[in-house]
Amino acid sequence: MNKSLKISQKTSHAINPDMIGLFFEDINFAADGGLYAELLENCSFEAVKSCGVTREYQLEGDYLYAWGAATEGAKLEINENMPLNEKNPHYLRFTAANAGDAFFNKAYDGIYFRKGMNYKISFYAREVHYLKGEFEIAITKDGSEYASGRVAFTPAQPEEPDDYNKMIGNCEAKVWKKYEAVISADIAEDIEGCRFELRLTEPGVVEFKLISMIPEDAVAGIFRKDLFEALAALKPGFLRFPGGCIVEGTSIMRRYRWKDTVGELKDRKINTNLWATQGGNTLTAWEMPDSHYMQSYGIGFYEYFLLCELLSTKQRRCLPLPVLNIGVACQFRSYEVVAIDSEEFDEYVQDALDLIEFANGPVDSKYGALRAKMGHPESFNMTLLAIGNEQWNSRHVDLDERYRRFEKAIHAKYPKIKCLGTAGPFVNNDLHADAWKYYRSECAKNPDFAFAVDEHYYVAPQWLFDNVNFYDEYPRDVAVFAGEYAAHNANLDNSVEAALAEAAMITGMERNGDVVKYASYAPLFNRIGHSHWTPDMIWFDEKKVVLTPSYYAQKIFSENAGSEAFELNGQEKELAASKIYLSAVKKDDKVVLKIVNDNEEEVKLELTNEDGSVVKAGADMTVLKGVNPYKPTVETEGIDPDGPCKAVRGEVMTNARLCELRKPEECTCKTTRVELDGSVLLPAMSVSVLVIG
Repeated sequence: MNKSLKISQKTSHAINPDMIGLFFEDINFAADGGLYAELLENCSFEAVKSCGVTREYQLEGDYLYAWGAATEGAKLEINENMPLNEKNPHYLRFTAANAGDAFFNKAYDGIYFRKGMNYKISFYAREVHYLKGEFEIAITKDGSEYASGRVAFTPAQPEEPDDYNKMIGNCEAKVWKKYEAVISADIAEDIEGCRFELRLTEPGVVEFKLISMIPEDAVAGIFRKDLFEALAALKPGFLRFPGGCIVEGTSIMRRYRWKDTVGELKDRKINTNLWATQGGNTLTAWEMPDSHYMQSYGIGFYEYFLLCELLSTKQRRCLPLPVLNIGVACQFRSYEVVAIDSEEFDEYVQDALDLIEFANGPVDSKYGALRAKMGHPESFNMTLLAIGNEQWNSRHVDLDERYRRFEKAIHAKYPKIKCLGTAGPFVNNDLHADAWKYYRSECAKNPDFAFAVDEHYYVAPQWLFDNVNFYDEYPRDVAVFAGEYAAHNANLDNSVEAALAEAAMITGMERNGDVVKYASYAPLFNRIGHSHWTPDMIWFDEKKVVLTPSYYAQKIFSENAGSEAFELNGQEKELAASKIYLSAVKKDDKVVLKIVNDNEEEVKLELTNEDGSVVKAGADMTVLKGVNPYKPTVETEGIDPDGPCKAVRGEVMTNARLCELRKPEECTCKTTRVELDGSVLLPAMSVSVLVIG
């Protein structure tokens, strides 16, 4: 097949070169067990088992989850009489009947103990009755020990007081003390499936809280290195956080509140995770396999802001884009709302003002001082704030007025903050249309009322191909934020077809870059075997990272972003009729063509200049394509064909099997130098980026 394209030197409008960004939600073990480098599970003994289905849930404390006795003389009990912090009241009381008695942590799917790596161990401990002895840390598997180390312990009570008065005079208070150690993996090769053990070298009783194990290569001591590097390679223009549905919670009590996630880790109020119950489009049951999925807030709002800084480069700053709860629990799961004229609702608005102060305020302000105390006296320079996630107006939720209250209070104190509204969870329906009507009418009176409106769409690949021109007719008065989108094929996997459809949609976003300002694929992470939603951009387990076709599609668009769109004069529509989708942007003094060939055959695209001469120039050409012909195994047993999520019942298959059926398609993404002589060959079923010049 031969097609042609005339490359114009005239630009039609400016576009945001930082359009492509990231959306982070703690789903699929994205934070705990994922980007958060902590290897141990339920570190603070606050685990809760979450069970339920839509609008019907129950929570049950299971505080010893992931922990167990490693020896016969070991006894584990949960206490809450004198906690380290009342926000997280439960702690372990451990009794060793014999010297060497120990307890263990299973550590998600087991610790992947890496040759040559050092691991930082820390914990809080308090003596109950431990007159002499030490702590011993060990990494074990199947009875074999691969590393160990001892930590000195100083008891509060003298070993043999002569009498009561002497004991009172010589005793120190039995208080919580923090202990630290380093374990080295002096092993011949990496070992997977290990567990963490903590022993008392003598009989006794000691209480423990917040037991931690983090590899020394964790970025900033927080972020898992290989996952961080995968994010950094995307060169994102922004990070939307912390969600997503978890912002809302299954109930108001369980909502995400940013103030619970800052300060010292021991002082952060641990929360359940909404995704411990219903899987978005994976397994579904009253009790899910990951019913203990929690939010430790080891990555809290401070860490999200810090992550934005770490992902920033000299060429592109990664802007923080927080999302705040507006007094509404997840509308898919609850009818619970906070009355808009109540003092409680005023607290939600105040939380927004306090967040801006935390991010940007001077060090002599209350929350600016907290930021400085945490190690960052400089402002985070936050400019964007999303008010709500994907709410919609209903007989329970008065979204319009809630947004208005937030916007009025924010701009009265911080007029430069750009507020983002929400158009609900879907596009092309009445709720979506009504939301846009509201924002446009208000922005006509006050242009600062809403900087952009957040749209979400999880749709079939063909929908994206058919709607590449979706934004062509959008009015330009209010910007668009495509905050969550992805192509969902019949198998709900990360196929090359899905990546091509997403890339085609991004060409439409770039061509309409005067209205589409930001866009982020969703979800970001998926821990293999702990999936609540597929497809996802990055798959991983305890030892490896799998970059999907969708990841590479985002990467090549981000790396080759432009500042202006070149005129195409309708050529894009003619080519789309032949299943070729493209955008042309200006990057510095170069022309960048991004072209999707959705045909099952190679296409020769003839390139000419405006004067009719053929294009002769060198170019860097990046091509994303599949490795082998791909036919996914579509699972139908146990799936409700009329259901909204294509969820598989837990009794039909395991999560590991589901991930195997939906694993990402293998692809290649390579850049070569080519010499253009009037044409370029576009491989079948591919995304090609040409940087000419």
